[in-house]
This record gives sequence, structure tokens and C-alpha cells, in this order.
Amino acid sequence: MSSIPHLRRKNPKDLPKLPLAAFTPPNSSAGDNFPLPPSPSALHPAHVIDANIVTNDFTYSQWKKGAGQQLSSKIKGVVLSLPDTALLKSALQEINPQSKVISLVIPFNLENPDHNIESLIANASLPVSLSTVFTRNSPEAIEGLRWALKQNRPVDIDVQAVLSDSLLEGFEDMIAKASADLEKKSPVILSNLLPPPQDLDLPIVKLMNHPTYLAFQSEVAALSLIPQVHVKFLPPSWDAPTPQTPFPGSPIESADTQQLNEWKRRIKMYLGPVVEAFGDERIIFGSSPSSSSRARSNPGDWYEIARESLAELGIEQGFVDAVFFKNAERVYA
Repeated sequence: MSSIPHLRRKNPKDLPKLPLAAFTPPNSSAGDNFPLPPSPSALHPAHVIDANIVTNDFTYSQWKKGAGQQLSSKIKGVVLSLPDTALLKSALQEINPQSKVISLVIPFNLENPDHNIESLIANASLPVSLSTVFTRNSPEAIEGLRWALKQNRPVDIDVQAVLSDSLLEGFEDMIAKASADLEKKSPVILSNLLPPPQDLDLPIVKLMNHPTYLAFQSEVAALSLIPQVHVKFLPPSWDAPTPQTPFPGSPIESADTQQLNEWKRRIKMYLGPVVEAFGDERIIFGSSPSSSSRARSNPGDWYEIARESLAELGIEQGFVDAVFFKNAERVYA
């Protein structure tokens, strides 16, 4: 029997640091030679593919109502995540070939997958990928993930467990063992990690050195060592609705700027380590929260918060385009 590669390091990966220039402008004497980066408010993706719309409405009409002008005008495609496998046949029949649906995602039970799914997706007229929920390590979970990866399709995993050291190590082993000896390493896309669930009562000043944040950094470093692993950038499960953002041209006072800035500061604390560890090719934007979240989130509001949070890290246009549409296009379409 071939040996299974073990990808976990004993110590966290040393994360590269964003340069100081990403946060501070050059001194005045260098201003002419080193112009300031574009304002985050002016840095928009050329297009958007929303890779996480959870709905049983194949026209995603509710999403369209909440997308707003900014997001709607950028949409190049959407990935519809169906809550029930039984909806796949109807979706394939009813979705207009000229629509912007580039892929469908259907769920499976990680520890007991329904193998009848294979025949459902074999001749589908649209790309179809798989999604599941992870709550614990088990031999059955390894076999279930291996079955899914053998379909040669992307596999979304909604992580609904606190990844302690032992659980994280087992989670990494699950991916390694499930992928062992497979000719094609299909993408594994993790959600409910960026940003992770959190208690908003914890002040940001204490979050930086809090055990949960330090553990998050170690998790990101360890998971980034697995080349096929991607991360979805979704509305967080913070037991609070996504703050409203002002409509373009409306007075800034129309939004709760204090709450908006609080959310962006927290999001950037989690986004920074992921950007540094995963780079620009393995982060994917989506507007629907994790299935474990009970908080409301308007897609247009989340798009603006996600875009500004990413832009304020000092990244460039190419990075923004990769996160908001190029990576999803490569993985799902």
C-alpha cells in the first residue's frame, strides 16, 4: 500500500508579511516617483462571479432584488447552490442556457453519500459540483470525500466545527487520504472560515492576541500547504445582519458608518493572513453565508464590504479581479 503524504507541519507556517508600503504612503520626497495606490473606493473588479448563491429559485430573483446596481452591473456569472439534490433535474430543465448560471452545486452526506448522484451529474447540461458539511473526523468521512473527489468535480466543504489542533490534523489527513493516488486533484473549497464565526462582543483590541485569533492564523497556515484547497470569502456567521452600505451618491450619513468600519476592521484582520498564505489564486467571493449562519445578509451590502476590505489591504487590480471572478471561473465553469 502506498504511503499517505502528511502535509501538516509541527509548527505553523511562517506567514509572509505585507509590506509596510501597503499601509502607509511614501514620504513626500518620494511622492513623485512612488505615486499613491488607487483609493479603495475606486478599486472595483472588472466583473463578478458570485460563487455562492444558496437558493431553490432557479431565477435567483431574491438575490437580484438585493444585489443593487453596483453588483448587478458587474455580474458575469453565478453559481447556484441547491439545498436539495432532488432539485437538480428541475434546475437543468428550467434554467435558460443563455442565463448567467455557470454552475450548479448539489449537497451530499459526507459520511454516507448517495451514489445515485453519479448518474444525475454524468450527463448534466451545466457543470455540476458537490458540497458537504464537515463536523467531525471519521473513516466514513474520508471515504465519502474520496468518493466525491473521484467524480472529478470541485467539492465545497462547509466547516461547522471548531478546528482544535487534533481536529485540524485529522481534517488535513482526511483531505490527504481522500486524494491519495487520484490522477486529478479536484479543488476543495472551504467555507465558514473566512471570516470564521466570532463573538462581536470581543473588542478588536483584544482580538489580536486572543487564543481564537492565534489559532485561526495557525489553521490558515496549515491549510494553505494543501495545494488543492481554496477558501470562500463569505458573509460571516457573527449573529448579526450584514451592515447596510449607502447607495452610490447618497449621503454617507445614510449608513451606520461606525458599524461598517467595525466590520471592515474585523474582516481585514482575518482576510490579511488568508491573503498572505493563499495568495490571489485560491480565494473565491460568494454572497450567501454558511448554512450554519442565521444572520441576514444582503448580497449588495456584502459585496461592497468585501470589496472595500480587500482593497484596503493595499492589493492591486489583478488580485481583486482574481478573487471576485477569475478564480470562480477557473474552478466552477
